[in-house]
Amino acid sequence: MSSRNRKEQLITKKYRKRSRFGEIFHSIKKNKGAMVGLVILCIIVLTFFASLFISFSAMTATSAANISRPPSREFLFGTDNLGRNLFLRVVYGARYSIAIGFGCTLISLAGGVLIGAISGFYGGLVDNIIMRIADVVSSVPGMLFTMVIMTAFGQSLGNMVFAMGVTSIPLYIRITRASVLTVRGNEFVEASKAIGFSSFRIIYTEVIPNGMAPIIITVTTGIGMTIMAAAGLSFIGFGVPPPSPEWGGLVSSGRALLRTAPWISGFPGLAIMLVVLAFNMLGDGLRDALDPKLKR
Repeated sequence: MSSRNRKEQLITKKYRKRSRFGEIFHSIKKNKGAMVGLVILCIIVLTFFASLFISFSAMTATSAANISRPPSREFLFGTDNLGRNLFLRVVYGARYSIAIGFGCTLISLAGGVLIGAISGFYGGLVDNIIMRIADVVSSVPGMLFTMVIMTAFGQSLGNMVFAMGVTSIPLYIRITRASVLTVRGNEFVEASKAIGFSSFRIIYTEVIPNGMAPIIITVTTGIGMTIMAAAGLSFIGFGVPPPSPEWGGLVSSGRALLRTAPWISGFPGLAIMLVVLAFNMLGDGLRDALDPKLKR
């Protein structure tokens, strides 16, 4: 093959038309912060799957001879005040934090996108009623609502996911409504109406897909914020009940020993920080990739 043909192939490969997903991923690859966040999230996901191979008995096993031992080769993260292996507990706790983050976001996303799309597309009285209800729900602090649910129905992972998911629905209603308002007057929407498509078909085949960019960005940052909020609830005793090692609960269990055994709170706190940081960095990268005004 001649050098000219090789150059032509390289140029064609470099400038060939990419798919929408390929364009987004290409933009993220050029963003160092987003790539760092993506790598951290891959590690967290691997940790989640690794936690599935850790037995509950191994994670809760106590040892009077190994109480509050510092990190070492034998115990990578040290041990807690009952002699339990902190590394196993942090890894095992990933399943709770990841489940809470994705579960709450899925509930709020499903409800918020559905209601917000209807509100923005129809407008008028429907829009006013939906937004006033959203304002009422937003007026109740999310942590307070979750604490009430956990007190009334008991502390469990399911109750926490449901309560936190419901309190986040108004956020996605507003984001989706704003996205729908920007695209509902476009020509392709009018063309769909002229063809005879039903309103629901237009909403879910034309309007929402073309207004997904801000919703996707909100999802990535929302997962991290939800994990941090869940950790805060567990820290004050309204989260997943012990002996389940949710990261916020692990931080709380070591707060009385911060001077003598800081690793008990330090390592689960570091895990929370890394997850939230990773989602925020990935969200920034997606914002740059999906917003044409920010493309360099």
